[in-house]
Amino acid sequence: MDKKQNDFKPYISASKVTPELTVTSIIMGIILAVVFGAANAYLGLRVGMTVSASIPAAVISMGVIRVIMKKNSILESNLVQTIGSAGESVAAGAIFTLPALFLWAAERDDMSKPGVMTITIIAILGGLLGVFFMIPLRNALIVKEHGTLPYPEGKACAEVLLAGEEGGANASTVFIGMGVAAFFKFIIDGLKLVAGEVTFAVKGFAGAIGTQIYPAVASVGFICGPRISSYMFAGGLLSWLVLIPLIVLFGSELTLYPGTTSIGEIFAADGASGIWGTYIRYIGAGALAAGGIISLIKSLPLIIKTFAGAMKSLKGSGKSSGLRTEQDIPMPIVLGIIVLLTLVIWLVPAVPVTLVGAIIIVVFGFFFATVSSRMVGIVGSSNNPVSGMAIATLLVSTLILKLTGASGPELLTSAIAIGSIICIVAAISGDTSQDLKTGYILGATPKKQQIGEVIGVLSSALAIGGTLYLLDSAWGFGSEELGAPQATLMKMIVEGVSEGNLPWTLVFIGVFIAIVVEVIGIPVLPFAIGIYLPVHLNACIMVGGLVRLAFDKMKNEKKRERATTNGILFCSGMIAGEGLVGILLALFAVIGISDAIDLSKYISLPTAVSNILSLVVFAVIMLIVVYFSVKKKNNEKE
Repeated sequence: MDKKQNDFKPYISASKVTPELTVTSIIMGIILAVVFGAANAYLGLRVGMTVSASIPAAVISMGVIRVIMKKNSILESNLVQTIGSAGESVAAGAIFTLPALFLWAAERDDMSKPGVMTITIIAILGGLLGVFFMIPLRNALIVKEHGTLPYPEGKACAEVLLAGEEGGANASTVFIGMGVAAFFKFIIDGLKLVAGEVTFAVKGFAGAIGTQIYPAVASVGFICGPRISSYMFAGGLLSWLVLIPLIVLFGSELTLYPGTTSIGEIFAADGASGIWGTYIRYIGAGALAAGGIISLIKSLPLIIKTFAGAMKSLKGSGKSSGLRTEQDIPMPIVLGIIVLLTLVIWLVPAVPVTLVGAIIIVVFGFFFATVSSRMVGIVGSSNNPVSGMAIATLLVSTLILKLTGASGPELLTSAIAIGSIICIVAAISGDTSQDLKTGYILGATPKKQQIGEVIGVLSSALAIGGTLYLLDSAWGFGSEELGAPQATLMKMIVEGVSEGNLPWTLVFIGVFIAIVVEVIGIPVLPFAIGIYLPVHLNACIMVGGLVRLAFDKMKNEKKRERATTNGILFCSGMIAGEGLVGILLALFAVIGISDAIDLSKYISLPTAVSNILSLVVFAVIMLIVVYFSVKKKNNEKE
């Protein structure tokens, strides 16, 4: 294997110097980091998951740099995607945890919302630690194990950049997707000409089924594929067509905690949605927590092997031959910055973490950064158990803080701050690994990529605080528009350990559902997310998965690959487009424009007609996805 590694030749040789970290790449990267960070924050708060921004960012950069600016610089395009993809990872880590503080502020008189400065500093600290923890691992994981660890997203991104001849056409696919989703999102949630959700119920049966019609939600299904989509949909069917009817059937006359009125009264007032909000989400939370821990336990042998192997390989990783493609940020600077960041975590008043908390962050942070960096090399970023790592961190840190005498708001805020930083560390270290793998294949300068990651972290961290405040001001976390499922789960875990006020029976029902699902061989996390989320959202994701399934069944391999690639790019654009319009509508809601553009008050349609109209619009959206996926580009060579 060593010979194979020594024989590896990157696309751009180490002796050749081409533009990389330029003004163009920095400005474009920052714009994409903020755009994809905001879009993924909105998406994650709605559906509980985010999507990788590396490939869309690479395609856009190729389109702009090669086609519009007429420059032939693949490494410059690579720096754009390196900076741009950091925004998605910072957003994922932040929205999985920090909204819990907003939820407590709404519920408790003794707690207030975190300041924008606090959110920004936490995001910066987590992001920078994720980057600098990963730097010492680059030689061990990216170089020495080049033939062992495939890093699927990193390799795919390199292939996209290498296929630069089609950069312009592919970039147009992303931009058209953004425009299509922006148009429909504005029609549905801005002008409100069409209902964004369709529900069907049968008289005498307490369950319900339906679908949302949003482009970004269906896009998640297309990108994740039919298997993951079907697991999520199956979880939704279990909760909405099995558990809810059972609860209503056997408990109609009962008043059960956390409900304050009888189950029959809750159902009469709010239907199946009322039962879901009062009881099912706790079952889903138990399933999600169990799923995260199960995924972590299953990964333990790999985690231990990874950590031991990385530590062993670190001994020689500081040595460099002086070649451009082997230059990292110097190790004394890396270690000095890690020490400085640790002191900032402990001493800066805006970060509600004690010395004990800072030690927990450094120990868990480096461990999970190492684990994340290697695991994404095997299973890809999409399967990286970041939520499981965050759950484990929250359980341990809450227990330790409780044992050291912390209680009340101090314990809650400190635990979430620790969990947030660790979550961002794990997400960013995985993203950094994928980006450095792309750079290794292309022949990029590692030091310049690492500086690019820092720029991406700083720019997206500066934007995430304002984004969270804007979304909370417009709709509120935990609302129908922004359920914030992951953050609600983290909130429940901390409350459960610190105060013991959870409906444990419901939580344990979810735990044992997760165990049964694992035993029969179904991936737990997507199934648990399906239980936790409304069935309408899962059904919309399933539709996207079914369209992807139709493409996957194509017999012509070339057409299948083209349709799948174009579809993923188009759907990535739709996620970005809808996310940006979601941010715009949130701004409209805050400044009071929403009511002025709401046309639903002038149009009153019967429910049946409204449902049919919504389904027609949804069908049009999916037909557009199909059209731009199978459409052959003018410059494509058969």
